[in-house]
Formats: sequence, C-alpha cells, structure tokens
Amino acid sequence: MPADAPGSKSDISVPELATSAVLVRSTAVPAGTKLAKGYDFECGVDYSALLDSYLTTGFQASHFGHAVEIVNHMRAWRLSDEPITDLDVEEDRDPEYRKSVKCKIFLGYTSNLVSSGIRETIKYLVKNRHVDVLVSTAGGVEEDFIKCLAPTYIGDFTMKGEDLRKNGLNRIGNLIVPNDNYCKFEDWIIPIFDQMLKEQQEQGIIWTPSKLIHRLGKEINHPDSIYYWAYKNNIPVYSPAITDGSLGDMLYFHSYKSPGLVIDLVQDIRAINTEAVYAKKTGMIILGGGIVKHHSCNANLMRNGADFAVFINTAQEFDGSDAGARPDEAVSWGKIKVSAESVKIYADASLILPLLVAQTFAKND
Repeated sequence: MPADAPGSKSDISVPELATSAVLVRSTAVPAGTKLAKGYDFECGVDYSALLDSYLTTGFQASHFGHAVEIVNHMRAWRLSDEPITDLDVEEDRDPEYRKSVKCKIFLGYTSNLVSSGIRETIKYLVKNRHVDVLVSTAGGVEEDFIKCLAPTYIGDFTMKGEDLRKNGLNRIGNLIVPNDNYCKFEDWIIPIFDQMLKEQQEQGIIWTPSKLIHRLGKEINHPDSIYYWAYKNNIPVYSPAITDGSLGDMLYFHSYKSPGLVIDLVQDIRAINTEAVYAKKTGMIILGGGIVKHHSCNANLMRNGADFAVFINTAQEFDGSDAGARPDEAVSWGKIKVSAESVKIYADASLILPLLVAQTFAKND
C-alpha cells in the first residue's frame, strides 16, 4: 500500500465528513438562558433551597420548578395587574375591587390520592381557602368520609388478592381498606339519604352531586374531612361520576329500600361551567387523569381556556388518552389559553404534591 494511501499510517488527517458531522459550530444560546446546576450539599441541608434548585436541575425536576413558578403566579395574580379596558363595567373599574379579585383555582384529583396521605394535603388547601373549586371522583369523596369512620392501613403492592379477599381486605396499591369500613359507611349514609329523600318530597329540593357532597360534609362534622371544610368554607365540589364507587353502591341499595331519590347532573354541569365563564382569571392544578382532568378542562373551555395549568400524572400521550395529554393538546381544544403558563410533571402525585404545596401555598401561610 502506498505510504500516502487512505488508511496508511502516514495518513493522519481526520476525514472532512467526520469533522463536519461532529464539530458543528454552535449558535449563541439566547441571553438569560438558565445554566444546568443542582443543589450543593456542601452548603448543608436547606430543603427550601434544595427545592428551589430543581428549576435548574433538568428533566422532571425542572418541570417541578416551573410548576412552583406557575402556582405562585396564579396565587399572586390580581385584577389590578391588568389594564382597564372598554369592556370593563363600572364595578370592574374600582381600584379597591380590582385588588380584591383573585385567580379562581380549580383543584382536581383522583380517588387513590384521598385514600393515601395526600388527603391531608388537600384538606389543608381547602381548610385554608387556597383553592376555589374541587373536582373529584366518587372514590375521592367517599374515601374521605370513610376515613372519618375507620382507618386505612399501609400494606404492600405484592399482597395476594386471593388471600386478601378471603380476609375481607381490599387493596388500593399498597394501601389496605377493611370491608368493615364500607359497612360503617353504609350505616352512616343511608339515614342521610332517607332524610334527603324526605326533603325532596316535602320541600321540592332537587339534589345534585355537589349538593349531596355539601350535605355530607355538614353531616360528617369532622375536622379531618376535606368536605367538612369545603362545607364550612362554601367551596363547591363537583363529581360527575358520583355513582362510580361505594356512593353508587349505597344509592343502588337505597333505591330498593326507599325509591325516588334524584341526583341531577344537569344543574352541576351548568354550575361548574359558570364557575369558569364568569371568572376573571382561572388556574388548574390537576392530579391524575380521567374524568377529573377533563371535567376541569372542559369547564375552562367555556371561557376559551384557563390562564394557568399544572398537570401531575404518570400517563403518556402515545395512546391518545386524555390523562396522558400534555397541556399543549388542551390548547388545541381551547381548554388552556394560547398565552397560558402551563406545565406537566410526569411523576406520582404522592411524591410531588406535598413538595409543591410546601414551596407555594404553605411557604408564607
């Protein structure tokens, strides 16, 4: 082989193709772009600073940091931040009134979170009026009341269903709920249904899921209950699938014992849509997916989209599910504004929500 032939020992130049492929020149990074940098434990353990550092850590940590910013923005917003327009009525022009008008915050969550210790975090938000509208599943309602009557226990994901069934134990992930808890729930709720039916017949009251939950919150009269505080603070709770759980079982049994109780969904769809339509600004914090995510988003469609949105769930978008959909898909439907601040954190809400609340609602409470 000639000494200067390609591949010979004397040929030490890098092929031009490889050079152009590997050593592509960079353009300037936009001014103000954050540097990737994590927490320095040489400074000791400062949990607030640690969580602040998530914004520049990367991956889902940075999504968490962005969620903190968005929640703090929705909390801080006031109508007085916006310029007065020709569309503002006389009341809207009053400076003091404008300072008092806040962003209306929708909090949606699935039942498993109320079964878990996230219940206490949600209760804190409701008790302290940090949120304005709740959207939950049937399980997210009944599990709260059941916990006031009997405890839920920590188990293990690997516990066998056959063994649990023989012992009258129900597994929710790594949580255990004894069947007796639901028996206590039936004993508590059936007399309330009897009274509601009587009021329907004698006073003409037409019950809705939100009115039912409001009434149960009053009846439970327990400071550990989310819905007790929702009742006390007059925070509406919407649950369009109210029959999809033990509450549905109880309504089923009651319909044979004392037929006639009506739960009207139409009043509630009008009510939740009205919550959004007449709000000056709206924000959504949605934990999990399914009906609680879509019901909150669809209400905000009625005002051409929410202004702030934080989604927390583990679902992927590749099967077309609403749970897995990123905020940008909701933009296409008009459920989140084009100009909105939004983020999705791909993570278990049991890990993320307490940290998010610690960095936002609870930080200066």
